[in-house]
Amino acid sequence: MFTPLRRRPRRLRASATLRRLVRETSVTPDDLILPLFVSETIAERAAVGSMPGVFQLTVAEAAEEAAGAWGDGVRAVLLFGIPRHKDEQASGAYDDGGIVQQAVRAIRAAVPGMLIITDVCLCEYMSHGHCGVTHLEGGCLEVLNDASLKLLAKTALSHAAAGADIVAPSDMMDGRVAAIREALDGGGFEKTAIMSYAAKFASAFYGPFRDAAQSAPQAGDRKGYQMDPGNALEALREVALDVEEAADFVMVKPGLAYLDVLWRVKERFEMPTAVYHVSGEYAMVKAAAANGWLDERATVLETMTAFKRAGADLIITYAARDVARWVAEDAAE
Repeated sequence: MFTPLRRRPRRLRASATLRRLVRETSVTPDDLILPLFVSETIAERAAVGSMPGVFQLTVAEAAEEAAGAWGDGVRAVLLFGIPRHKDEQASGAYDDGGIVQQAVRAIRAAVPGMLIITDVCLCEYMSHGHCGVTHLEGGCLEVLNDASLKLLAKTALSHAAAGADIVAPSDMMDGRVAAIREALDGGGFEKTAIMSYAAKFASAFYGPFRDAAQSAPQAGDRKGYQMDPGNALEALREVALDVEEAADFVMVKPGLAYLDVLWRVKERFEMPTAVYHVSGEYAMVKAAAANGWLDERATVLETMTAFKRAGADLIITYAARDVARWVAEDAAE
């Protein structure tokens, strides 16, 4: 008979083998997506100072990095492009010879089995750095939603034509999933999936990314279209709209500061759900580890486990290759 006061031995924690045997949540390489920055402005890889271990890559180097990731067990990459030319119509985003389109073709040739996801946004290609078409009136900068949808749909269609498996709109314009789905279906790309940045918050954790992607706004900020960090119920409404518009995956971004939102999204919608372990989260661990304040491997693996435990099916992380190797090493012990 069970007696509450009886001391219970910690039998199932006695060894690493036992702990693995009864572990409720595990991370595998199949859970991981590696972001890559591909640039037209460089002749060879360039280190991102605020993100140790992350580089801007040429097209050829992106294909090599994808091949290396495949060898580590990572089966998906997410591409961000840095064009040579920027303008107020983001023309480089939907240029069939653009940097992302080139990278998709190169990676497909080098690693045929790799799942290729492309970020669909306009900020890297706009001269002003915002995620859509802008209008300035009376000193007030406005991002025009419907005009931006047309360019986002053109961009997604161009990525699909280049061979992308999944397009991932990150702009947070209203109605962009429906606009992209209509463009893809109309262009004969019914099988191209959409991974929506459905709950993307206006976060302080994006700074290193904007350094890497050269995408910081030249004026104003993105709080008018990205979500307020205090609004979890609004996040559920945003996700519901994207699901209704036929998103195949939904995403919560950032990760650690929004684990509650991630949990609610997975519980409410039961959709394939991604989380983005963003640049600031990655950089903080790197900095702390470099100073000897944290064990990088243990901290990153615990973070990945937290994402899975909170409901993530997929984890986008700059540490994907390291995580895949560490997981494999632990399994081999």
